[in-house]
Amino acid sequence: MRWLLLALLPISLSLAACTSTSYDLMETASISPRFKDTDPQDFDGKTPHRHNVHGIDVSKWNGDIDWGQVRRSGVSFAFIKATEGKDMVDPRFNAYWQQARAAGVPHAPYHFFYFCSTADEQADWFIRNVPKQSMHLPPVLDVEWNPTSKTCKSRPDAATVRSEMKRFMDRIEAYYGKRPIIYTSVDFHRDNLEGAFQDYHFWVRAVAQHPNEIYPERRWAFWQYTSTGVIPGIKGGTDINVFAGTEANWKKWVASVSK
Repeated sequence: MRWLLLALLPISLSLAACTSTSYDLMETASISPRFKDTDPQDFDGKTPHRHNVHGIDVSKWNGDIDWGQVRRSGVSFAFIKATEGKDMVDPRFNAYWQQARAAGVPHAPYHFFYFCSTADEQADWFIRNVPKQSMHLPPVLDVEWNPTSKTCKSRPDAATVRSEMKRFMDRIEAYYGKRPIIYTSVDFHRDNLEGAFQDYHFWVRAVAQHPNEIYPERRWAFWQYTSTGVIPGIKGGTDINVFAGTEANWKKWVASVSK
């Protein structure tokens, strides 16, 4: 399975390797938004709506979701929060993944990593609470600094960060048979991840500038471009993401990782 996923990596990420000069501002300016946004950004003309495959990420804060309406609105995938640290489970996780599956929305669980617990403690917790049948797409490791946390504000050095991440991801991949996706933010990536984990898919947060501007050396597979999106079937602002490749790339990748 790993060889197939890695073989598809250059294909699915081909669009992400483009530089800012690859965009024709006259072309992108005329593209209508796929979804409404209460606080839209223009990204200097490099609109995320030039990408065909859009998805969401959700947690308990999104409340009741009409997954059928979400699917009909054009959402192609969903990342669903499952666990956090070594002892927290999102109370909506079990309902969300089962409802997403019933509605035909490709989905994956994600884990919010705490640097106050060991990688093994957190891998054990994730494996205990995330059933294999909830794993349609590969799992996600969410790594970012969390200065507002009431329980963990630790900031280890970059070598420790990468070592702990690798241990967690190796455990998860061994158990579920799918190589994890890495989600990260600009400051965390700058402090810890530049040049690292080149053989992993990256999902990056960039809500004010295009990823190519703030992650210039990073090939990305998914781009979180807003937290104020409007998705039919979900009340309130919603995180929306795009996949880097074409719709054909998407279908090939989903088929390869869903086995």
